[in-house]
Amino acid sequence: MAKRKRNQNLTAASVPVEEPISAPKKTKTVNAPAQAKVPKASVKLSSGKNITIQIITGSYDRILHGITATLPATETATFADTFLFTAHTSAIRALALSPPSAPTPNQPQKILLATGSTDSRINLYHISAHPPRKHSVPVLPGLSSRAVVENPANRELGSLMHHAAAVTGLHFPTRGKLLSSAEDCTMAVTRTRDWSLLSSIKAPVPKAQGRPSGDTAPVGGAPSGVNAFAVHPSLKLMLSVGRGERCMRLWNLVTGKKAGVLNFSRGMLGEVHEGRFGSGEGRRVAWGNTAGGEEFAVAFEWGVLVFGMDCKVRCKVLPDRRTKIHELRYVKRDEDGEEMVLALSTEDGRIIFFSTDPADLVAPAAKEGDDALPAAKILAQLGGKDAGVTNRIKDFAVLPLEESGSVIIVTGSSDGAVKLWRLKMADVLGGGGGLVGEMAGEYETQNRVTCLVAFVMVDLPEGATDDVLEEDDDEEEKEESSDEE
Repeated sequence: MAKRKRNQNLTAASVPVEEPISAPKKTKTVNAPAQAKVPKASVKLSSGKNITIQIITGSYDRILHGITATLPATETATFADTFLFTAHTSAIRALALSPPSAPTPNQPQKILLATGSTDSRINLYHISAHPPRKHSVPVLPGLSSRAVVENPANRELGSLMHHAAAVTGLHFPTRGKLLSSAEDCTMAVTRTRDWSLLSSIKAPVPKAQGRPSGDTAPVGGAPSGVNAFAVHPSLKLMLSVGRGERCMRLWNLVTGKKAGVLNFSRGMLGEVHEGRFGSGEGRRVAWGNTAGGEEFAVAFEWGVLVFGMDCKVRCKVLPDRRTKIHELRYVKRDEDGEEMVLALSTEDGRIIFFSTDPADLVAPAAKEGDDALPAAKILAQLGGKDAGVTNRIKDFAVLPLEESGSVIIVTGSSDGAVKLWRLKMADVLGGGGGLVGEMAGEYETQNRVTCLVAFVMVDLPEGATDDVLEEDDDEEEKEESSDEE
């Protein structure tokens, strides 16, 4: 077989060209440096050292926006755009980040990013776990006053078409698996090694309820689909809540089959202000752990119900003022323990922390009746009108730091504002329901944010380089060797 003529191209490519964006070449050394430490969920913030946070937002405007926030120990954060483009043909509804790749000598670490939209596509990207080097990737000039620092290690991988309707949820339980849900009542399990579909779990289509006789809606036009799902830490169980049904489903991930159904009674729904004409469907679901054992929380439009592992209601979670709930997450009380507190983002721009510990529950008033549920105790509040935040918080991320129980909370609002907050968990536990935390920075994305993910970037190990050009050269060398054979 005739060999391809690549001599001229190789000769031209070997001529040194001065490019300010190119990173230094990788040199092979005999003595390999010590292995890099595995990045944990928490990062130590020492005095005088900055940390870099990668924030990624999706919006109604189809825009996928990557932002890096450099956070000093005491001053406010500085922001820079890393990528900004139209990722889908319709609104982005879900984002998910995988755990970082295993650290190896002289190799950078990468994180998988999955984005889901109402166009039924799941787009996949490689995101660098390391901040871009200033000497290799300078700040690019532009017409606006925003700083732009492009990371050459960020790449697009492709798209998945496993669903036939809008994607509603994405989650990486491990780096090797991606779980997704959609409005076609399916939940897909994808293997990240070759992006093949391993299993598709089908939830039943709910029957239309409360629709008037003679309704002219088309067949299948009744509300249906999976609203949200949550995987148990053991990776063997999964909870899901769907549209148009007043129940929660338990799935066995080992067999891929249904393990049980928990119906929400009229009394349960009344405790969280789901009236007679309300949908009664669960909007969000999450697993947690307290001194009373493992539990899971189901969020409705106006409140949250907390269940034990015996599927019995433990308590209700209601804000002190009537407001809609958009997102909920469990946050660890401290880095060493396993006990958690429940955090809710609301329509009025607050993040409210609750204790669902059995010892902290507030007994119902006598006028509520004997069957009333105890209420979770409000520990503290972040943001809100008193802090100058009035727009709804659509999503938020909690990033623990090894600094006496401190955390960084990243919030995304419908008005396009992304805010960073410093917070100590000790203040939350002893807040008494008052305001806690301080704003560390604010950035206007100028897009209506619908979802948000973030992670703390780690330093590049010694001897490693994030230059993607060298990886391309290695691939070309492999192609040449295969052609010669």
